[in-house]
Order: sequence, then structure tokens, then C-alpha cells
Amino acid sequence: MKLPVIKHLTNFIEENDEDYVIETIETLEALTDVSSLKDEELDVIGELISNLYGAIEVNKSIKEGASKKDALNNFMQRVTGSIDK
Repeated sequence: MKLPVIKHLTNFIEENDEDYVIETIETLEALTDVSSLKDEELDVIGELISNLYGAIEVNKSIKEGASKKDALNNFMQRVTGSIDK
């Protein structure tokens, strides 16, 4: 997950609608069923999906009252905390 990408996607959600991101996730998940995709391609799709889900989580925190900065920082702390375990 990349914080600059998640931040950009969070801005996109604020300016547009979360539904676009959800539909993009669904599209990318459907692409993973293509049998001819190489492992590297699947890795890229997986990274994109992770960033999109991250932006949705950050947006949820913002809707619950957190500032954008705090929402982003808290999300990344949760992610890095789960990796360290």
C-alpha cells in the first residue's frame, strides 16, 4: 500500500463518489480470473485493489469525524502494525 496513492484516491472519493471506487474494485477483482495473467500482473492488480480498499477505509474514518491527516495516519499505523505482528 502506498500512502500517496491512497491519499489521491481519498481526494477522488471526496470530489466524486465512493461508488466509482467500489465498481473499480469489482472490475479488477473480475480481471483476476483471467487465466493468462502472469504473476507480476496479478501482483499489480492486487496492489491496486489494496490501495482502493485503503482509500475506502480512510474515507469511512473521515465520515466518522476524523481529519483527513489523522484518518490517513491511523490507517497506515494499523496496516504497518498488522505487518509487524
